[in-house]
Amino acid sequence: MSWKGRKKHFQQQVANFLDIPRDLMMDLPKVVLIGDVQVGIENHRGILVYTPELVRVDTTLGELEVTGLDLVLKNILPDEILVEGKVKSVSFRSGL
Repeated sequence: MSWKGRKKHFQQQVANFLDIPRDLMMDLPKVVLIGDVQVGIENHRGILVYTPELVRVDTTLGELEVTGLDLVLKNILPDEILVEGKVKSVSFRSGL
């Protein structure tokens, strides 16, 4: 097992033992979809693309892509982004 794999395994064990959510312990993105009108993204690394039809955000798992119509960034914080509009899809591009 590689160093990266051992580190990830150790983090999972610690998170389980201490009953800490994995997204916090392992710096994983947390994506919350509310119907087809809102997407909340926590633990991001920045906005890569922003148009009314596409929002692409960098995460530890690769790029998270939100497609739709009339997409608007309603909230931009250092660790959280809120996208609103008519959401058509949410997907990861180029994972680990």
